[in-house]
Amino acid sequence: MLMRTDPFRELDRLTQQLLGTTGTWTRPSTVPMDAYREGDVYVIALDLPGVSPDAIDIDVERNMLTVKAERRPAANSEDVQMELSERPLGVFSRQLMLADTLDTEKITADYEAGVLTLRIPIAERAKARKIEVGRGDGRKQISG
Repeated sequence: MLMRTDPFRELDRLTQQLLGTTGTWTRPSTVPMDAYREGDVYVIALDLPGVSPDAIDIDVERNMLTVKAERRPAANSEDVQMELSERPLGVFSRQLMLADTLDTEKITADYEAGVLTLRIPIAERAKARKIEVGRGDGRKQISG
């Protein structure tokens, strides 16, 4: 048996029962994420604990990246009586507008320990490059 001592959590549970908002599916909160640059790659790490990899859907349309994931209830037999259910169930979604400088054709995704990691390389056309300066007569300047 699970013991609780938080009176506010119990009040929330009773309010949900009175308002009829309890049930198998709840309204999930937003998906927390980190985004950073690692060399010539942008990395986006999204927290999706308890989600099966086959329940994750990643789409890119133009520059809009959409990640959807569904956390399903654990398969319980009929003789199981839920004592407490705080983990949100249902569909989680996060949309990100990607810059034109990213190569959306080469996105990779890995899922480990409840974290979905997307790696998006910087497009070749957006990388810094050297431009040679000509002398005006069609010959290249020789620098010493």
